[in-house]
Amino acid sequence: MEFDKAVPGGPCWTELGTDDLEGAKRFYAELFGWRPETDPRQEAGCYTVAHLGDAAVAALSRLYQESQPVAWNVSFAVTDADAAARRVEEAGGTVVVGPMDIFDAGRFAVALDPTGAAFQLWEPRAFPGAGLLGAPGALGWVELATRDTGRATGFYSAVLGWTAEPSEQYTEFIVGGQRFGGAADMGDRFPPEVPPHWLPYFAVEDVDATAEAAVAAGGTVRAAPMTVPDGPRIAVLSDPRGAAFGVFRAEGTG
Repeated sequence: MEFDKAVPGGPCWTELGTDDLEGAKRFYAELFGWRPETDPRQEAGCYTVAHLGDAAVAALSRLYQESQPVAWNVSFAVTDADAAARRVEEAGGTVVVGPMDIFDAGRFAVALDPTGAAFQLWEPRAFPGAGLLGAPGALGWVELATRDTGRATGFYSAVLGWTAEPSEQYTEFIVGGQRFGGAADMGDRFPPEVPPHWLPYFAVEDVDATAEAAVAAGGTVRAAPMTVPDGPRIAVLSDPRGAAFGVFRAEGTG
């Protein structure tokens, strides 16, 4: 990710929906050094913000409904959530929640792109989103797994103003001239029942050591550490409840 703070149209936040909030707090604190702080207000539903130092970097929350899968979600910053939600519908997507105010923090919506991938829109007010991006332990890349890269690319361009740089194997997304994520065709790598989805990648100093630590803490390695040609070293892991996330070696960490 080529920016260290959230920008309009770019990823600004990621949050885990889980059926084991206390276990998630322990797992990610051990893996990334996060300091979790749970909102004490009853109406906040135990929403927990993870910090690195003073910077908010991610959130952990209980599942909002029984049908919600245990999974990480990605939010994208917008200047007007209502206008962005209208663009979602006009471009062939579906708004499934909101837009709605979240206290004085911001305005929020959940949507599906035309290929079926869920994502979130965030219009910041008191809360701008992640205070740190790209540093070890923080969100540093987002990746869309989809069965129709072309359709998805056109959709996000219309809704969030992205441009795309496709290659034979991968499509990179750019906003404001800065790269922040990409799209990969699901192909035969996923069973048919697995829907398109967004996957957050967190920067780490050592991908192999992080994978080993995840397993020791009860997690799983889904895609073993590998070095992308002309790119970083990466791995895909999952926490003890099965929520998938990626890790990659942060620049300047050797």
